[in-house]
Amino acid sequence: MKKRGLVWFKNDLRLLDNEALSKAYKECDDLIFCYCYEKEWYRRGELGFQNIDAVRFKFLQQSILNLKNNLEEIGGHLIIGAISAVDTLPALIAEYGVTDVYAEEEYASYEVSLVNKVIDASADAKFHFFWGKTLYHKDDIPFKISKIPLTSKAYRIPAGREAEPREILDKPIKLKSALGAKSSKNPSYRNFGFTKQEYESCHPLVKGGEAEALERLEYYTFKSELLTGYRWSRNQSDGLDYSSKFSPYLALGCISARAIYDQVKAYEAKIKKNQSTLWLVFELVWRDYFTFKAMRFGNLIFRSVGYKNKKIDWENNPEKFKRWCQGTTGIPFVDAHMRQLNQTGYMSNRGRVNCASYLVHDLKIDWTWGASYFESKLIDYDVSSNWMNWHMQAFEIWYTNPVHQSNKYKAQDFIRKWIPELSDLSNREVLIPWEFKVAKYPDPIEVYKKWSRAISLIKTNTV
Repeated sequence: MKKRGLVWFKNDLRLLDNEALSKAYKECDDLIFCYCYEKEWYRRGELGFQNIDAVRFKFLQQSILNLKNNLEEIGGHLIIGAISAVDTLPALIAEYGVTDVYAEEEYASYEVSLVNKVIDASADAKFHFFWGKTLYHKDDIPFKISKIPLTSKAYRIPAGREAEPREILDKPIKLKSALGAKSSKNPSYRNFGFTKQEYESCHPLVKGGEAEALERLEYYTFKSELLTGYRWSRNQSDGLDYSSKFSPYLALGCISARAIYDQVKAYEAKIKKNQSTLWLVFELVWRDYFTFKAMRFGNLIFRSVGYKNKKIDWENNPEKFKRWCQGTTGIPFVDAHMRQLNQTGYMSNRGRVNCASYLVHDLKIDWTWGASYFESKLIDYDVSSNWMNWHMQAFEIWYTNPVHQSNKYKAQDFIRKWIPELSDLSNREVLIPWEFKVAKYPDPIEVYKKWSRAISLIKTNTV
């Protein structure tokens, strides 16, 4: 019997090192290729913003277009569903007589539920799922998911000692599409409730797609050798070169963690092995840890009390939250990062730590509100990384003082770039404008006593 496969792309928008695609290519006589938008992702939630905002949508759109182009170059196509996989896939299975569906395995509750609905509506096809979300395969780590350690060190050391990343899989050379299968257009932003102004005013920090991901990987390693200094530059806030910027591509699967790992190992062999190369691999392992830990605790990671069931009395002032979202809190270091996020869909690690700390510990706003807003905006949104990092900020990490941090990391130029109303201020004034009665910038929501020493240091020292 002829075996006709359907490759269902989700957050694995690549040809290189894609096991679902590789298996379908080897096992089937011909193939259908499909990606489905989920219109439900773009609804407005209780907090007033969409689950996926325009900047995330634009980055996703770019990545899907590049996938389509890459498939077409080797004889494939990409059928793009605009409503839901639950509508599109069963219809394609019936229309083309698909016998087997190949896709990446999911673990988060929404995605698992979606997959199950598709399976239930597609009784005539056999489904095959493959794990591809982490550096170490989930079957290769020395822990059962139910026993993933509560600390990263307890996970990282045994995992690094006992597990090895699997070999990356070559991309197909020539695809055989099912007769009559043709690519469809990427749906318009209007289909998902965005206005022209919303769509055109956002500018993803990097362009989406596997081609851009592989180009970035080559640039950051062998072309520029920036990787050598990563350990010491990663705490900066602005620009493309202070950190790898691999995370947006990892989030949509435009590149695999294993492909990055292989490149780092080649770099260590040919250029240099140092703290920076080790640190980048450490970040990939840390990303794995958050994924496996989120798998262990499931939906508990989305609760205000977290998986540790810690109750905190939040004030949850909606006006303060709105100002935090808009970047108008009156605290320049926070506001500059939030404005950067709103326009580019990206924020440095230093910015994320400070903005989260300020929201949770100063404004006393439920951390899940902040996590939801980041989910809406971040082009590198990953369910585990986002929610587990916010969980840590709320319950496990010490407070960060945004005034002290702005001075420590010499953020004056970064603030001037993202808050143009402060662009003509001196190095002192731009960090603490409320001390100099700057009329065109909002007064702080509150100036806390615990900032007094940092403020005094800025006022009295040369900065």
